[in-house]
Amino acid sequence: MEREYILAINPGSTSTKIAVFKGEENVLTKKIEHKTDELEKFEKITDQNEYRLNLILDVLNKEGISTSSLGAVVGRGGLLRPMPGGTYLVTDKMIEDLQKGVQGEHASNLGGILAKGIADNEGIKSFIVDPVAVDEFDDIARISGMAEIKRKSLFHALNIKAVSHRLANELSKDLSELNLIVAHLGGGISVAPVQKGRVVDVNNANEMGPFSPERTGGLPSGDIAKMCFSGQYTLKEIKEKIKGKGGLVAYLGTNDAKEVNEMIDNGNEKARLVFDAMGYQIAKEIGAMATVLNGDIDNIILTGGLAYSKLLTDKITKMVKFIAPVVLYPGEDELEALNEGALRVLEGKEKEKIYEQEVNIND
Repeated sequence: MEREYILAINPGSTSTKIAVFKGEENVLTKKIEHKTDELEKFEKITDQNEYRLNLILDVLNKEGISTSSLGAVVGRGGLLRPMPGGTYLVTDKMIEDLQKGVQGEHASNLGGILAKGIADNEGIKSFIVDPVAVDEFDDIARISGMAEIKRKSLFHALNIKAVSHRLANELSKDLSELNLIVAHLGGGISVAPVQKGRVVDVNNANEMGPFSPERTGGLPSGDIAKMCFSGQYTLKEIKEKIKGKGGLVAYLGTNDAKEVNEMIDNGNEKARLVFDAMGYQIAKEIGAMATVLNGDIDNIILTGGLAYSKLLTDKITKMVKFIAPVVLYPGEDELEALNEGALRVLEGKEKEKIYEQEVNIND
């Protein structure tokens, strides 16, 4: 049987999404839901490996797709050591770090483990693509202003890199020829200057940059310090205010941009002001990142779920179009992005990277 398919795996906290591709064509997509009481049986997230693996194999079997027809398996990258972007072969050392949780426990840590588990049985390659741990910062970008704290590279790497490659393909150029600013607009917002394919700076969407549907972004440091020591809030409550109950949730009680757009259509002026302010802050961050590239920018890309909002993208575009032409790629298809990363290696457009050769194992 010809090995014509690529299996992509994206583990989430309560589900595992899989897709089977033939080249760029998606021939199967499934979302496997996991009951909380099933997951609670496992002490660590990575202990869920065999449980999720068997469910994936059951789905493939029911859909008539044999693992013997797979040419490669690609999983979502996890919280590994800081590493350059790219498509990585899943190695034993990577598995060790995923199981250890070197930068923390997260469902995405299962991506490489599940991919290797299936691929090894078939004697084929397994990959991960542009994990959250991608770090391509110039050292100057790590300086925070407080010696005890470093700025970290944590961002929506998979989608930001995927849409950068997509635009390069549409322009019939290599990504190494382009300077871009990519704004991923989702539950968190990452704005990244992409210099010749390398993300040289980015706001940490959990605690910096523009506010988002449920995160505060950067805050006046003096005021937040006073809140922390006021005795009115626990550390847990402050953290929830910053991530989860911030942004649109704090002002309007919802993280749903469609709902906010409906409020605006119905004449809610507060909703209009807050939504406008979010667009204003995103545009301001894009302007700041333009300086990182010395104003030499080919295009600005707006992507992620919020990029479906014409009201928001029109606001941002109006403010930043003087910098460079604006391209919209609304939504985020992580499974497609994983497949594209694997294809770039399998088709010889990009060389696979080896984890141990790219990271500092002694960190």
